[in-house]
Amino acid sequence: MIPRFHQQEIDSFLFKGKAILVFGARQVGKTSLIKNTIKDNSYLWLNGDEPDTQLLLENITSDRLNALVGNNKILVIDEAQMISNIGLLIKRMVDNFPEIQIIASGSSAFELADKTKESMVGRKEELQLFPLCYKEMVNHTNFIKETRLVPHRLVYGYYPEVVSNPGKEENILNDLVDGFLYKDILNLEGIKKSSTLQRLVHMLAYRIGSEINYGSLGNDLGINRLTVEKYIDILEKNFIVFSLNAFNKNQDNELKKGRKIYFWDVGLRNRIVKNFNPIELRDDIGPLWENFIISERKKKLSYEQQFKDTYFWRNTQQAEIDFLEIKNNEIDAFEIKYNPNVKVKFTKSFTEKYHPKTTQVIHKENFWDYLL
Repeated sequence: MIPRFHQQEIDSFLFKGKAILVFGARQVGKTSLIKNTIKDNSYLWLNGDEPDTQLLLENITSDRLNALVGNNKILVIDEAQMISNIGLLIKRMVDNFPEIQIIASGSSAFELADKTKESMVGRKEELQLFPLCYKEMVNHTNFIKETRLVPHRLVYGYYPEVVSNPGKEENILNDLVDGFLYKDILNLEGIKKSSTLQRLVHMLAYRIGSEINYGSLGNDLGINRLTVEKYIDILEKNFIVFSLNAFNKNQDNELKKGRKIYFWDVGLRNRIVKNFNPIELRDDIGPLWENFIISERKKKLSYEQQFKDTYFWRNTQQAEIDFLEIKNNEIDAFEIKYNPNVKVKFTKSFTEKYHPKTTQVIHKENFWDYLL
């Protein structure tokens, strides 16, 4: 099994009197992470996807729950967002049976986080798990091997099953998209038209690296702007995509409400647009590389708990900076270009106004310094 960054962290949370909540999209390795954590302890594993489990736990009393757990030291509730009143259930367990470790996983932060937020203050530790990342794979194999495979990762991405089954990547990604991509989202209240949601995901996949306009997307889809915003918010909370907002200080010539959307996994994105061509034959290598670098960097920042705000920047004259990292009012500015021979000049309209601490171009011959 490929070691995950969160393994030591989740191990350290055991039996400290708090529930452990693990968030992440389906198939990113939550189950493997939890099983590796609990392997030396007796445990009861319940699957929130199962209707009988949902019925069992919906209104269960503390006494019956204690009897159900029995002599097990750990209770795992997988896909816990499917359980009604899951927050209150976990709260009762933590308060009444602190000797029992509760671990709950969810593929939807929208559901599980909302259901546990009010009732779980001070009673939980949270971890967010992503698809595998470049740094995890370098640690698993070695720098040279994984760096050589980056062109392959740009096509097929980093889902664990994809990485572990070379030669079967396309079939696995097909199954991932057909089997789970829309499953949770369509179960959420208010999502009625699956075809509209799928068309929106396709539009976003074709527009990675480009500024999006909710009104324009709505016009193309035949829905209003607020519905587009709602759907994208749900896609984010289900760990399919993430957004970058435009950075500005209310200057007249800067974008005020710009936004870009990227996918957490480029393999998933390539499956959505049905393009598994090698990078040498692609016409989207620029935005694909940009998505890859930004998503990998955000994984790294999250795992290492480097709490930085991230943005892009553009002014009305179309001068642009691809990626900004900001902490304590210090700005690091990055341009992301696949070809190392492309000449890049950071616009004075940005550097003279904001005086970034660093400016750097990330390309295929130096990216490892940024991601390791």
